[in-house]
Amino acid sequence: MDNDLFSLKGEIAAVIGGTGVLGGAMAEALASAGARVAVVGRSKERGEDRANRISLMHGEAIFQPGDAQSADSLREARAAIESRWGPVTVLVNAAGGNRPDATLPPGADFCSLPLEAWQGVFDLNLVGGVLLPCQIFGEPMVTSGHGSIINIASLSGMTPLSRVVAYSAAKAAVLNLTQFLAREWAQKGIRVNAISPGFFPAEQNRALLYNPDGSYSARGGQIIGHTPMSRFGEPSELAGAVIWLAASKASSFVTGQNIVVDGGFSSTTI
Repeated sequence: MDNDLFSLKGEIAAVIGGTGVLGGAMAEALASAGARVAVVGRSKERGEDRANRISLMHGEAIFQPGDAQSADSLREARAAIESRWGPVTVLVNAAGGNRPDATLPPGADFCSLPLEAWQGVFDLNLVGGVLLPCQIFGEPMVTSGHGSIINIASLSGMTPLSRVVAYSAAKAAVLNLTQFLAREWAQKGIRVNAISPGFFPAEQNRALLYNPDGSYSARGGQIIGHTPMSRFGEPSELAGAVIWLAASKASSFVTGQNIVVDGGFSSTTI
C-alpha cells in the first residue's frame, strides 16, 4: 500500500469556522496529516489558541481573521494566506449554526417562524457557510486545476429534525450545492464533498442535550435512544473523514458525496 495515501504534505488548508469546536478539531486533523493550516474565524482568542495547539503538536498553523458572511473579509483572508504560503488547496467550510428565534418552541406552529430568523439561518449556513467561501477560495483552485472542498452539512439536512426547520432546510441546501459544485468542477480537478456530523456536543447545543446537572435532557435522551452506539460523538471522530476527503490520493475518485458520521442515528427509524 502507498504509505503516502493519506498524506497532506504540500497541501495548504483553510478551515472556515476553525475557531469552533468541530472546525478546530478538523484543523488539527489536517495539520496532523502534514497540511499547513489556516484557522479562519472571527474569534482571535480561540483562533490563536487552536493554532498554538497545532504548533505544540508539531504542526504548522496560523490564525487568520475572517468573517464567513463577508465577501470582502474572505478575500482579505485568501490574500493573506496566499501571501504567506500560496494558494489554498483544501477548503473546509465549517462555519454555521442555528439561532434561538429560528427554533420553534414545543407545540409552536410553523407559521409563527419569523422570516428574519429563517433568512439569518440561511445566510449563516448556506451563503456564509458554503456559497461565498467556495466562490472566493474556489476561484484559484479552478485556475490551478487542483483542490478539495469539504462542506460541513448535517444529518438534519437529510431528514428534517423537529423544531429546527430553518437549520434543516439550510443544511439540505448545503448538500444540494455540494453536488452541484462537484458536477460543475469535476473536469477542473476539484473534488467537492460533504461531511454530515450527527450529534456532537458543543457550546451551541449543549443546553439542548444536557441538563444543568450533566444528565441528558429529554431531547438528549431521545437522541441517545435512537443512536445505535448509545452516545454522542467526539470532535476527534471527524478526523478520519476529513483527512480522507482532503487527501488527493486516498479519495481521488470521490466527489459529490455526503459522508455521514453519526453513530448510526440515520440508520434507525424515529
